Amino acid sequence: MKIFILSAFVASALMAGSLQSDAQKAGLKPIPASKVALTKLTSNPANPTTSSKVELGKMLYMDPRLSKSGLISCNTCHNVGLGGSDGMSSAVGHKWTSNPHGLSSPTVYNAVFYSQQFWDGRSPHLEDQAQGPIQAGPEMAAPKEYVTAVVSSIPQYVTMFQKAYGKDVKITFEKVADTIAIFERTLVTPSRYDDFLNGNKKALTTPEQKGLKTFIDKGCATCHNDIALGGTMQAFGVTGAYKYINVGDFKGDKNGMVRVPTLRNITQTAPYFHNGQIATLGEAIQEMGRIQLGVTLTNDETASIETFLKALDGRKPTITYPMFPTSNATTPKVDVN
Repeated sequence: MKIFILSAFVASALMAGSLQSDAQKAGLKPIPASKVALTKLTSNPANPTTSSKVELGKMLYMDPRLSKSGLISCNTCHNVGLGGSDGMSSAVGHKWTSNPHGLSSPTVYNAVFYSQQFWDGRSPHLEDQAQGPIQAGPEMAAPKEYVTAVVSSIPQYVTMFQKAYGKDVKITFEKVADTIAIFERTLVTPSRYDDFLNGNKKALTTPEQKGLKTFIDKGCATCHNDIALGGTMQAFGVTGAYKYINVGDFKGDKNGMVRVPTLRNITQTAPYFHNGQIATLGEAIQEMGRIQLGVTLTNDETASIETFLKALDGRKPTITYPMFPTSNATTPKVDVN
């Protein structure tokens, strides 16, 4: 009996070691275990992360007064308590406007690892991306000047900017967006999957390891790779047409390419696909197999991949909802129209 148990243990360890190697060859990379390495990877050299910037960025991210109506914040659609998204098939913004292209809100968690932002990849990094939704009419609908005036009118915000950037800081719309991005850069969620790739062979169960192997062998890692398990621009509908492609008018960028969503915390970001038309993870896996890989995944293969994907649920940073500084007579009045 002891020999049998020892043999099984050795076989399991060998399988895990081989799988770790296979994952590396497939282009899969873990979130670094070292805090120093992670900070270096996620920080913007032109605007280094500091605790004062993160705290200010969090408040601005959560503050609905940055929207024209005073009701919508970045957190409305990218809710850090709901997997970084909103659970809607189509994002809803100013005056209860549904996204005109039928697009859902991607998760903000681990977005720092994307090579490009937005579904069409039009933004190169988080600092640039943060400017878009604040100004967009169907989203927060706030002009640059309005946002700057709101923030500058509140003495506590002015003090916080001075603490974060120095006494001579000029509060601009771009600086507000940059600071929000600093907070977003901290929204990283390492998981047991990362522990496994970082060397802990026991971090994933045998069924989860089997699911990872299926994920790799079937070709899922062709697009869902690197640290984000997504985040790059890829062709969509390679071997078949997405069955809900006509819901909304989004067809990708000018070359028909679509930004691949991260698979991290995927259990928390339904409904799936850019237009949120698929409700369950199993159906999403099978549809991806059909239209991207040209394969019909069996129920067992689908379940195996889903078992692995559940291991991507990560350890989220502790985020305390802020108490916002008080508006005053000089703060611009909201406009719900």
